[in-house]
Amino acid sequence: MTATVTPPSQRFDPNPDHPLTLKQVIQTIPRDCFQKDPRKAWTAVVLSVAAVTLGYVAIALSPWFLLPLAWFFTGTALTGFFVIGHDCGHRSFSNRRWVNNGLGHLSMLPLIYPFHSWRLLHDIHHRHTNNLDLDNAWTPWKKEDYLAANGGLKTIYRGMRGGFWWLASVAHWAVLHFDLRNFEPRDRPKVLRSIAAVVIFAALFFPTLWFFTGPWGIVKFWLMPWLGYHFWMSTFTLVHHTIPEIQFRPKETWNEVEAQLAGTLHCDYPRWVELLCHDINVHVPHHISVGIPSYNLRAAHGALKQQWGPQMKETKFSWQLMRVIAGQCHIYHPEYAYQSFRSLNS
Repeated sequence: MTATVTPPSQRFDPNPDHPLTLKQVIQTIPRDCFQKDPRKAWTAVVLSVAAVTLGYVAIALSPWFLLPLAWFFTGTALTGFFVIGHDCGHRSFSNRRWVNNGLGHLSMLPLIYPFHSWRLLHDIHHRHTNNLDLDNAWTPWKKEDYLAANGGLKTIYRGMRGGFWWLASVAHWAVLHFDLRNFEPRDRPKVLRSIAAVVIFAALFFPTLWFFTGPWGIVKFWLMPWLGYHFWMSTFTLVHHTIPEIQFRPKETWNEVEAQLAGTLHCDYPRWVELLCHDINVHVPHHISVGIPSYNLRAAHGALKQQWGPQMKETKFSWQLMRVIAGQCHIYHPEYAYQSFRSLNS
């Protein structure tokens, strides 16, 4: 396990008398980190467009034995599209709402992601990070809920929490983002517009791709890169808040500073991945304040680490890390954060 874990005696203490507030933590980040820079923002867009274009050229020209590499590169580049939409959803890309909404929709259309659906559900995750009762991203099941579930649900949950973690964001995308019942009535017109944009795009894109490339073209040029994107979407989202030392808490004992500062993980990935994905892995400052643009996350992280280093957690991406998470972080435990599926039978 490569995580740098704070000794328990030094961890953030979420007792109700603790004076630390999230506003106080935010105030330790330099003001420059909150400033939007249009040149840097649009440079990120150009980088992602160039990388995705390069990826599709590679797919078109690669012999069969190099296609997996081309698919993986293109999927990683498409993740950059998502991160641009992510900044737009948090209004940290531009000061103009119409720019954020327009670019947010455009960047997510190739991923078949309805922008406002994602934006609204993602805001819930930020407001209730690591809240066992309210967070909607990778919240572990309680033991009693798991044991009470039917066999099919148990199998799906075991897969998403185990070796098939990289498909979990596909399920999240399909189950949550197209169901109007997941949104407040006042938000449903926006959600419908985003869903309509995705449906229109798909109705034009897929028949055209089929006409020119056939069924194999759908797999070659869309499905495999899309699954590559979901590999990173699942992995980033899982790792951001899931190691054996990060505790989800019921709403009665949940504390926002603990959740955002100590319950959010910084993870270093290969630099080319971080470059194409616009530093989404520098995640602690993003949870302290969603107003920090992606290109300022590293500076903000440095400031936070200088002030709050003992409360923060860091790790490096590795397959050993994923084996630990997928092999241990299964069922919520009130004292030890997680227990594995194996422990339920012991």
